[in-house]
Amino acid sequence: MSKPVASRRFSAGIWMFGQLVDRFATDGYGPPVGMPDAVRVAAKVAGIESLDLNYPFWGPGASLAAVRAALDETGLRAQALTPEIYTREFSKGAFTNPDPKVRQKALDLVMAASELGMELGVDYMKLWPGQDGFDYPLQADPRRLWELSVDGVRRVAEAYPTLSFAVEYKPKEPRTHMLFSSAARTLLAIEDVGRDNVGVLIDFGHSMYGAESPAASVELCLSRGKLIDVDLNDNFRSWDDDLTVGSVHIVETLEFLISLTRAGWDRPWKLDQFPFREDPVEAARASITMLSRLLDIAESIDATQLANVQEAQDALAAQALVFDVLFSHWKHGK
Repeated sequence: MSKPVASRRFSAGIWMFGQLVDRFATDGYGPPVGMPDAVRVAAKVAGIESLDLNYPFWGPGASLAAVRAALDETGLRAQALTPEIYTREFSKGAFTNPDPKVRQKALDLVMAASELGMELGVDYMKLWPGQDGFDYPLQADPRRLWELSVDGVRRVAEAYPTLSFAVEYKPKEPRTHMLFSSAARTLLAIEDVGRDNVGVLIDFGHSMYGAESPAASVELCLSRGKLIDVDLNDNFRSWDDDLTVGSVHIVETLEFLISLTRAGWDRPWKLDQFPFREDPVEAARASITMLSRLLDIAESIDATQLANVQEAQDALAAQALVFDVLFSHWKHGK
């Protein structure tokens, strides 16, 4: 079995370099930061080559011209655009809003972002309809919500057939129940959408606190040719903490990376973190260091030996194999 060779390219969500807000510190952690300056902060992190940008652009001085200038100045590029169809304006839903005018407004926003995405040469558009879902029993007809959600994705995918659309799923937050809540449900929805240019983005943390195995979700999406990208972070499984990579679940992160490298994944590893109390540059550097070490370990594990113990479903042999390589690398500072 050939030895997997993993990409050493990195990207990040621009939000991790801006002002972060939660429901307690509503005035934000740190001063307001415009997106152009956030791009410049991201450029301080060696290894980051591209960014996932929110749309509309946010913060002081965040005009299209200013963001373009910051990208040109730093040599970074726009890897993806994420239309903000999850804000207060869409608190009752974006694609699933009970008001047809608001549903149309969400579609218009995604289409405007798609026009800009084509202009900027993004790899894909990211759809995270975080407000599409429900909070209470009997609040809505689940079948109707499903139809509206599928229709919304279908309409933007049909309007821009040359663009890829990656649907990011999450179990909950801001709704208690989100429509795109798991890898399986998202794949079923994409099947109903019926467009070849729609796929899945797996956020490691969303998968973890959704009680999935992130590696198993990767394999499920890969088996259907629907994995467009991944976001890297960590949490304690009870919430979307967006901690630095590998800070809690090293082995699950390693398994996630092994599945991707085995499949020949050659895209940038994208960081999606919320360093509320940490320096964002140092948090990004810590994640890249951890990712680089874990990718080295993923490449060092004997692929044939791993395949053999997995074929035998020998849990202890698999753990011994991984821990031998893991601790050897740490011991020798590799």
